[in-house]
Amino acid sequence: MAWVGLAGLGVRAQEDRGFEIAKNLEIFANVYKQLNLNYVDDVDPGKTIKVAIDAMLASLDPYTNYFPESQMEDVKLQLLGEYGGVGSLIVQRGDSVYISEPYRDLPAAEAGLMAGDRIVAVDGQSTQGKTTADVSSAMRGQAGTTVTLRIERDGKEFDRTLTRRAIKLPNVPYYGMVADGTVGYIKLDEFTTDAAKHVREAFVKLKEEHPGMKGCILDLRGNGGGLMNEAVDIVGIWVPRGTLVVETKGKIASKNMKSYTTQQPVDTEMPLAVIIDGASASASEIVSGSLQDLDRAVVVGQRSFGKGLVQNILPMPYNSQMKVTVSKYYIPSGRCIQAIDYSHRDEQGRALKVPDSLKTAFKTKGGRTVYDGFGIEPDVEVEPQYMSNIAIALTQKFLIFDYATRYRRTHKAIAPASQFEVSDSLYDDFCRYLKEKKLSYNTVTERVIKDLRDVAKQEKYADAIEGQLKEIEATMEREKESDLQKHREEVCEMLKAELLSRYYYDQGRIEGALRDDPVVRRAVEELKGK
Repeated sequence: MAWVGLAGLGVRAQEDRGFEIAKNLEIFANVYKQLNLNYVDDVDPGKTIKVAIDAMLASLDPYTNYFPESQMEDVKLQLLGEYGGVGSLIVQRGDSVYISEPYRDLPAAEAGLMAGDRIVAVDGQSTQGKTTADVSSAMRGQAGTTVTLRIERDGKEFDRTLTRRAIKLPNVPYYGMVADGTVGYIKLDEFTTDAAKHVREAFVKLKEEHPGMKGCILDLRGNGGGLMNEAVDIVGIWVPRGTLVVETKGKIASKNMKSYTTQQPVDTEMPLAVIIDGASASASEIVSGSLQDLDRAVVVGQRSFGKGLVQNILPMPYNSQMKVTVSKYYIPSGRCIQAIDYSHRDEQGRALKVPDSLKTAFKTKGGRTVYDGFGIEPDVEVEPQYMSNIAIALTQKFLIFDYATRYRRTHKAIAPASQFEVSDSLYDDFCRYLKEKKLSYNTVTERVIKDLRDVAKQEKYADAIEGQLKEIEATMEREKESDLQKHREEVCEMLKAELLSRYYYDQGRIEGALRDDPVVRRAVEELKGK
């Protein structure tokens, strides 16, 4: 009997793997060749191969993606927060596309375009029936080039020719003071290039301009992450230089690395709170998790998303690129917060969450117990607020949006963002507007009644319970009539946010929401208790 050493087994395994790769690539090439020769219609090679690549990558994880040359502007936006365009958000309504928010001091706003304007055509090409992705792609282009938009406003059409710029989205859209000027607040939207620089600058300015500041809040809600080095540098604002923030481990051992803070901190003593929610992911979790592990900050809000995977951008032929998951990251306690195991799937092909039985306990620097495998668990949990049925209807039917559009065109100014509130007269006017629009919506209760009626018909109980169902429906209609008063506080907050964005852009919306934000309020309480 011949014996093969471990080294020999490794070589054979590699040879077998290489043969399988070559074999399947040959099969794939021949499948496409036969399609091209024999399929009844012409086959678009770029489109077909892109579908095949996307399907292959989808079997791995959602973060490993291929980008052809035509999508390079999207890659720039993801990595740098930068693209060539006119600077506005757009939204689709039916077959039309509208401007939902122009950015301050950028071409769209400077040309006088406003939220609620309908984009009729881009460079003479009609937008009717096009998606927001189609229209966005047409509006983007090389900085310095021009694009002509045909706009419809209040039934009249006009053209605006705009010069595209390199649009750099602010990763810190707002910073200021809360809690009567004793607590600083910094909102970070993205971990794009210079995010750490801007957070550091904001924190330094708050300290210099408000010597009585006793604590600071870093708000990472809705922040899906970005560049890992920016996360490390942000942590370095508040911890000593040379502190381990994150370690990455992957298949290629030589690429495993430990990332330490490299700059002098600004303040290692001031009480700090980090706010997170279910949309805080990746770099947001590195910042919140490492500050939690180091016992440097109190984490407030809801459990984070749970993305502990690291991607690299790899160059590909013909100016294309691929984003590939290359490692997992581990924060100072040694835990990985990845919540979904993409290497194991159920019978339907769905990736599985890490089971509780496999979660491991770790210790923070101060000896507190934390766990891996399911995102960052806040130290202070604040229950999420869910939208009421009427709020959902007002959003889906664009009724608050349309009212704000009308209001902005008839009112030149409103109070500053820090002072503006929806008055009784303004709210009453909004209610009258909804009556004109004949607002209607279905509640969950009404949908359940409909389902119950359908089941009752099948089971021959319909006649027996129909009278009771009609009584319940009549009661529901009466209750719905009072929903605008019952949920007045919620609707007012939504209306205030939309109006503030029309006059003061995103910065105004954020500033106006701070006074009544329950999570910010709880973070302030924690900081004041330090």
